[in-house]
Amino acid sequence: MATSTPAPGTGGPHSGTPEAPSKEGPAGPLPPAPRRGAGRPRQARSTLLHRFDIKAAPYAFVAPFFVVFAAFSFYPLLYTSWLSLHDVELATLDLMEWKGFGNYTELWQDEQFWNALLNTFTIGVISTVPQLLMALGLAHLLNYKLRGSAFFRVAALTPYATSVGAAALVFTMLFERDFGMINWALGHLGFDNIDWEGEKWPAQLAISSIVIWRWTGYNALLYLAAMQAIPKERYEAAAIDGASRWQQFTRVTIPGIRSTIVFTIVLSTIGATQLFGEPLIFGQGPNGVSGGVDNQYQTLGLLLYEQGWRNYEMGRAATVAWAMFLLLVLIFVLQRLVRRLMTRTS
Repeated sequence: MATSTPAPGTGGPHSGTPEAPSKEGPAGPLPPAPRRGAGRPRQARSTLLHRFDIKAAPYAFVAPFFVVFAAFSFYPLLYTSWLSLHDVELATLDLMEWKGFGNYTELWQDEQFWNALLNTFTIGVISTVPQLLMALGLAHLLNYKLRGSAFFRVAALTPYATSVGAAALVFTMLFERDFGMINWALGHLGFDNIDWEGEKWPAQLAISSIVIWRWTGYNALLYLAAMQAIPKERYEAAAIDGASRWQQFTRVTIPGIRSTIVFTIVLSTIGATQLFGEPLIFGQGPNGVSGGVDNQYQTLGLLLYEQGWRNYEMGRAATVAWAMFLLLVLIFVLQRLVRRLMTRTS
């Protein structure tokens, strides 16, 4: 009987495809090898997720800041700008009467606004200049190796950690006209009692002393941190060249912390423009909002509060707020121009 053999290239009598050769291992036949391209979709998905993770993770980390900024800073800024273009009262914020730039023109012609602006400027100068000079000298002393330096650094920061309300109340009792300690000490020196709250310049000096006391130590620690970042080799080279301590301070220390000095000037300027708590508590009552009987120490912050929460004119209050914002922008632009001129000349 004749038998048929499979033709070359066939897997058998009923197969039209070649049969894959089987491999045997030590435990028996091995499973067939996976087809080419079977794992590519899974690998592509993992690569896509990896790329998305790398690109989206930074945005996810910074997203909380932008959400909070948009809710509590950007939206109030836009809403305040919208209010400044209307005549609206505090009790009826939903009833707005379009006024355009009428609030701004009225504010430009308001003597009380210019008085508040001048008071803000004078109190800012009286408080900022001595504050930064004292902070610079204090940081220079703390930069030396002293016994108990950690204690002095903590003591310098204590006024900053004190509540503005508590500090203002203490200084109000110190500057009280009839029973204050300041007038008591001046009386022993032969001076008459000074009405610190009723007169313009004494009131501004008293308010400035509160600001100086609270912020000198904070700025001193900023200067100290910048001073300790200056390489000691610069001081050694200056000492070898015969420079005195004062020359090292003016020619090594000051140029080395110039950026920190500019930062504290900008920070103190912003704080002076927004000054509110110290004069409000110093006035001890209704006079605190108006900045005294004759508005002798009313700042822009107090004017904003008076317009919005005493007179209930939210449109005027929003206009004052935007005037403060534009003033800060102008100060920032001038600071950048001065810094650019200083870098060109140096």
